[in-house]
Amino acid sequence: MKFDTNKIKDKIRSKKKPAPDLHSRGLSTGLTLLNLACSGKPDAGILPGTYNLLVGDSRAGKSFLALTCLAEASINPKYANYRLIFDNAEGGALMDMVKFFGRDMAGRIESPGKNGKHSNTVEEFYYHLDDAAKEKIPFIYVLDSMDALSSNEEREKFQEQKAAARKGKETTGSYGTDKAKKNSTMLREARNLLEATGSILIMISQSRTNIGFGSQFNPKTRSGGLALRFFATNEIWFSIKGQIKKKVNGKDRKIGDILQIQVKKNRQTGREPIIEVPFYPGSENGFDDLGSCVNYLVEEGHWKSDGSDNEEGKKKKSAVHAEEFGFSGSPEQIVRMVIDKNLEADLREIVTEVWGEIEAQCRVERKRRYE
Repeated sequence: MKFDTNKIKDKIRSKKKPAPDLHSRGLSTGLTLLNLACSGKPDAGILPGTYNLLVGDSRAGKSFLALTCLAEASINPKYANYRLIFDNAEGGALMDMVKFFGRDMAGRIESPGKNGKHSNTVEEFYYHLDDAAKEKIPFIYVLDSMDALSSNEEREKFQEQKAAARKGKETTGSYGTDKAKKNSTMLREARNLLEATGSILIMISQSRTNIGFGSQFNPKTRSGGLALRFFATNEIWFSIKGQIKKKVNGKDRKIGDILQIQVKKNRQTGREPIIEVPFYPGSENGFDDLGSCVNYLVEEGHWKSDGSDNEEGKKKKSAVHAEEFGFSGSPEQIVRMVIDKNLEADLREIVTEVWGEIEAQCRVERKRRYE
């Protein structure tokens, strides 16, 4: 009897179950470009069951983004049963939660410990994480920040040095490696808890100037040890590229910053893109998602500007042609038009198409080795 091997292969393939689309359950960061940078999807950047690390300069929007993720969860039906835990160990996020992130998020956000206490040591943080997992309710846990935590060893060393100093004696110093050791041993178990419960951990870490070996190649570093990167699904770095100013009463006033955000580790796509986002800390929206989308389409040349000359031969202020919308104007005018006509979803769809086209052109074409 002669077998048709092609028919047999087709029959086997047809019985295979399609791989689950984890991104259909993903959490948005609130930034279309950052979602695309993390996952290639416009509405999901962070996957359930993962730990994600945000690193960057002071005032570069790390805390605001982490809280924006909690706000996105509060309006996403898929996260309706999740606990929203904010471990404000740094004590730095004192903004009006209702004003910036909405009543839904402000009403659901909670502290990790009893009586509203936040973590003081790295050990306490992991204990709080373990306690949350034992509640058998999925959660999104934000730690702000790892730098604000000491360790039991550091506290004991401080008391030892204090007592010795009062007696006029000297003690040996500490290399400050205890926190890195704790992360190395405890973060592994924490990741297992996240996977088991479908929960999300977002950890914030402050960048520091690298003055050691290799600083010419990596001018910025962070504390906490190598485990913070090793176990992360996404490691996202924030920096301030420039200021945004507006002339008011004849004077230039700073109203925001242009942030440069890079995904330096990405388990979802393997890509490490860099995006730019306007950030207005005093505005209710904080990150200008729509503005970043319009700027992206202009910078990538998808939307052209006229750049015509006036009578003196000088360049006039260019009008950008948003062809899909049949509208021309400044980037800000395009944003206003999108808002007025409720075209936000259409704008994000255009950005997604352009992003996909660029990614396709960056791909190296080879015959697939495995089917």
